[in-house]
Amino acid sequence: MRLLQKKVCILGSFAVGKTSLVRRFTEGRFDEKYLSTIGVQISRTSVTIEGKSINLILWDLAGDEPCNSLCERYLQGTAGVIIVCDLTRPDTLAAWHSYTERLREVIPYAKFVLVANKSDLVDERAIDSAEREQIAATLGYPVFTTSAKTGENVDFMFTTLARDLLCTAPATL
Repeated sequence: MRLLQKKVCILGSFAVGKTSLVRRFTEGRFDEKYLSTIGVQISRTSVTIEGKSINLILWDLAGDEPCNSLCERYLQGTAGVIIVCDLTRPDTLAAWHSYTERLREVIPYAKFVLVANKSDLVDERAIDSAEREQIAATLGYPVFTTSAKTGENVDFMFTTLARDLLCTAPATL
């Protein structure tokens, strides 16, 4: 049996923690230093769920406009999408709407998850849980509250998405 591979794109405004989430999941570490992603950074990791392995190819896209022509080319072949906002910056929550609206047109078959990152910054939170849940319900996608710094819900979010991708894989693989 060959290993199932799925491409997952991580999108959101600049500095919401996309790269930190990927690094936490793939390397188990967090770096305080902020380095802006230019273009795309690709990472790979394997996940085993109920005895089945899936290789996730994680495309960490630079914070950008919701979906320009370059972004559309990066999205080709995408099976899963993670859209991230920063709990300390309300303007980043709008990305959930703008990205999902455009991405539904470009990759309507993909599995989506919404992520509210930086839960460790409790005193700086500017987005409350009711607002997050309401938007997630409107969009129809699951929402996860994470902290790349502490690791809170990071593995859970990625493995939940991986499980969904396994469930949609053809039975012949």
